[in-house]
Amino acid sequence: MLGFSGAEVADALETTPEAVYSALQRAHQTVEQKLPEQTQQATLRSLGEDGLREIVQGYVDAWERADVEALAARLTQDAVIAMPPEPTWFRGQETVAAFLRAAPMRESSRWRVLPTSANGQPAFAHYRWEDDADAFVGHGIAVLTLQGDRISELTFFREPELLARFGLPERL
Repeated sequence: MLGFSGAEVADALETTPEAVYSALQRAHQTVEQKLPEQTQQATLRSLGEDGLREIVQGYVDAWERADVEALAARLTQDAVIAMPPEPTWFRGQETVAAFLRAAPMRESSRWRVLPTSANGQPAFAHYRWEDDADAFVGHGIAVLTLQGDRISELTFFREPELLARFGLPERL
């Protein structure tokens, strides 16, 4: 509670200390339920270099071929796709696949994907073909969260300026 006592928080919120402690206890339980069984670093170590390489190559191949089914097969059943700060957020393997099929991986789109890493997690620079530029132009960075050998979350940062922070070119 940032150094405040339960009584001080209760006074500020015009409630009782008991209500504050009850809310805090529920918050602790919720956080504990949401924590993964192991950290991403432990997950990556358990996969080993070959296992991680297979996931990375499978992701790149599926995306560049616009093979939604191949990518969906790599997702957990409750996988999430998010694009902060945009309100785009979907949960569930089939729902994520439907979104990918309708938007970024539709047949008219062509992509190149370069593997990288962000905060120790597998990440990818996405470049979309733009006829006006006659090139693949940087679209943003995707970061994967893994659960075992499956993708549990795809977080897309649609900010092309991020590519420079990863030492990657603006276009291919």
